Amino acid sequence: MPHFGRLLSAMITPFDAAGAVDHDVAQRLARHLVSEGHDGLVVCGTTGEAPALTDDEKLGMVAAGVEAVDVPVMAGTVGAVTAPSVELTKQASKLGVHGILSLCPYYSRPPQSGIEAQFRAIADACDLPQVIYDIPVRTGRKVGTDLLLRLAHEVPNIVGVKDAAGNPYETAKLLRDAPADFEVLSGDVGLTLPLLAVGATGVIGVSTHWTSRDHVEMFDAWDRGDVVTARAVNQRMLESFVFETGDLTPNPIPTKAMLRTLGWEVGECRLPLGPAPDGLEARAREVYANLEVSRG
Repeated sequence: MPHFGRLLSAMITPFDAAGAVDHDVAQRLARHLVSEGHDGLVVCGTTGEAPALTDDEKLGMVAAGVEAVDVPVMAGTVGAVTAPSVELTKQASKLGVHGILSLCPYYSRPPQSGIEAQFRAIADACDLPQVIYDIPVRTGRKVGTDLLLRLAHEVPNIVGVKDAAGNPYETAKLLRDAPADFEVLSGDVGLTLPLLAVGATGVIGVSTHWTSRDHVEMFDAWDRGDVVTARAVNQRMLESFVFETGDLTPNPIPTKAMLRTLGWEVGECRLPLGPAPDGLEARAREVYANLEVSRG
């Protein structure tokens, strides 16, 4: 059985009119996602604006998520510096969280030895299962396949990787040589279907905030061997994938805009991301209307 399931969202962090974290909206959104078919959730990841949250705010979101739902909740407690990440991981583990999303250290662009040391330190900090997050476009460093394999074989609670590296060939090599229970969760919704073909388990998505039912349909079709239907559902979601992020409106600016158009009072993003530009909510309505039409 998968550790966290097939469908997870990296949840946004909602803010109220005063700019404070809104735990009530967060809990209602978490319950909504589960009701739409989510197997698990990630709080305080990139989409949750973790770099713009204080440690107390992160722990508050962790506690709110764990309290709200009965599915596994992963916490993004890992940042650019090892010691504070270890301490935050220890604190989050006391709140009932089910796993840790362990981001590759960023900005300093450490060597593979430094990346390895941080992942091992996080794994030593608690017994919770850890999913490594490999997203070189944000961190400036690729977690090497050889390193992932070494950690997968040597560290019992490193159980998978959120793969946003964009190289299905390397993913296939990883799954070929990793332990049988090591999991790949797609971190790029546009590559989820190709990664399923090489052995991925599921997705930690962002547009999944509004395409839950579509992803469940795609996964169900794939699992029963109906590749034609899986491909058709994936094509239905392509516009949502493109809308989710871009150079002018990076994630989670579009995701919050979409949620606002769907009636969720999630607020704007904190600086340095800042508010949505003019026209983005109108575009969100158009994207969602097209999705509804294509659902039939």
